Amino acid sequence: MNLPITAEQIRLAAKNKGSEANLNSVLTSLDRYAVDVGLDRLHRLVHYLAQLMHESGSFKWDQEIWGPTPAQQRYDTRTDLGNTPEKDGDGHKYRGRGPIQLTGKANYASFREWCRERGYNCPDFVKSPDAVNTDPWEGLVPICYWTTRNLNQWADQNDIETITRKINGGKNGLADRMDYYGRLALVVCGYGVSSGEVERFQRDHGLAADGDVGPKTRAALHTRLVALGGGAGAGVRSAPVVEETIVEKEVTVSVPVDRPVVPAQVEKEVRQKTNWVTGIFGTGGIAATALTWLAGMDRDSLILMGVLFVFAMAVILLGGEWIIRRVKALRREIEGV
Repeated sequence: MNLPITAEQIRLAAKNKGSEANLNSVLTSLDRYAVDVGLDRLHRLVHYLAQLMHESGSFKWDQEIWGPTPAQQRYDTRTDLGNTPEKDGDGHKYRGRGPIQLTGKANYASFREWCRERGYNCPDFVKSPDAVNTDPWEGLVPICYWTTRNLNQWADQNDIETITRKINGGKNGLADRMDYYGRLALVVCGYGVSSGEVERFQRDHGLAADGDVGPKTRAALHTRLVALGGGAGAGVRSAPVVEETIVEKEVTVSVPVDRPVVPAQVEKEVRQKTNWVTGIFGTGGIAATALTWLAGMDRDSLILMGVLFVFAMAVILLGGEWIIRRVKALRREIEGV
């Protein structure tokens, strides 16, 4: 088939000079198998290639650079990758290969079975792992990875974040992946990659020309790619999934609530009562002020205040009782007159 993206467009979007052989391997496999896996759709292909450009450094590398680093040394006993628990060289033997680094004996076996299920007469990659870096298998590694994780559906929704998480296991390199997507999409849409070209695209599509490929610009690019590819089709959305910020913030959403209708007189009385209660017990009220004042006193002062309070209450009670008796006596004297 004739791919809707050319090697020259990929080179223009690249951030460095990659290997022509590595790029050709990817394009050779796409030319043969893109229709079978749904990667003949332009908007999907841009997402696919942008992820590969990040993973391979614009197709500069097709296998893991071996140090070995401390992390690479641990690969040798990574049983979760299908390697043996003994230090027998499995880590290096099944090191990362292909545009999306195929790593570990189990993944080499899975790739072999995936090819055989589709009738592809492939080598035994477990016995001959270097065969992964031959055509057409090198370009088929990322196709296998892409299809087994059903990433076309997320490309249809322009969801770079989910694609990144399913490839990376997290969001490492998300900004760079988004940048590659923007660069390649701009080139395919007939623009350059400079900020001036971004502004030109934005003006042409009714956006604020700020030269930044943000969510709205990616949405417009997605819409344009879908149109250039011959139409949307089922499951394709023009709106992007906006990336999460690195620092998550709590967002309060205001929801309008109908306020019950209260008669004016009742509302006035309730407000007056509320104001009276608030004046004593509310924030800034008499009780709150008194408690705040007491909280600032030391232990001895509090004891003294307690004694004075008890004495004052006793005086009030005794004095009150004397006043009541005196009033009653005066009343009897008056009534006896």
